[in-house]
Amino acid sequence: MADKVIVLTDRFIRATDYAVAIHAVQFRKGTSVPYVAHLLGVASLVLEAGGDEDLAIAGLLHDAVEDCGGLPRLEDVRQRFGPRVAEVVLGCSDATDSEAKKDQDYWERKQNYLDHLRLATADTLLVSLADKVHNARSIVTDIERHGVEVLTKFNGTPDQVLQYYVACLEIGLDANAPGALTTPLANSVNDISRSLRAGTDS
Repeated sequence: MADKVIVLTDRFIRATDYAVAIHAVQFRKGTSVPYVAHLLGVASLVLEAGGDEDLAIAGLLHDAVEDCGGLPRLEDVRQRFGPRVAEVVLGCSDATDSEAKKDQDYWERKQNYLDHLRLATADTLLVSLADKVHNARSIVTDIERHGVEVLTKFNGTPDQVLQYYVACLEIGLDANAPGALTTPLANSVNDISRSLRAGTDS
């Protein structure tokens, strides 16, 4: 049976322009890489895992609420791209206030999000896992370039960072999420774990 054909329309183009505009001055944590590189990567993974245009747009905008304006931003996303996109974007947000997020304990915030993800819709889980795949791959690349010390850029400990991605993988596997996401996430988790063990042993 042939895979369904996904046709991207001008909505996707408008969503890309919107994502570039609202994240224009942001960079990947600890790097000079424009943040939009991550958003485009997530949207690509969503499409490769069988997501449709709505979910690809949600991939582009999955950090819009968390990092670019909170609930007012969510309402703008809803008006521009519809309720399904807005629901997934909200579901991918582990905070709706970027300032309050800074004051919350790393693991408390991550644990709350994991509890939420276990009950999330298939749409939200797919986009969230695409986000985790791209992030985990980036961590592996950063470790290869700079060593495990690069993990200190996160608010949590290296072990907590690894634990979070392990938990995300387990949730994806339990939900029978697409292998196009769980396989690369598992590979990245294994790479991060191996690097941490090597760093401990050295």
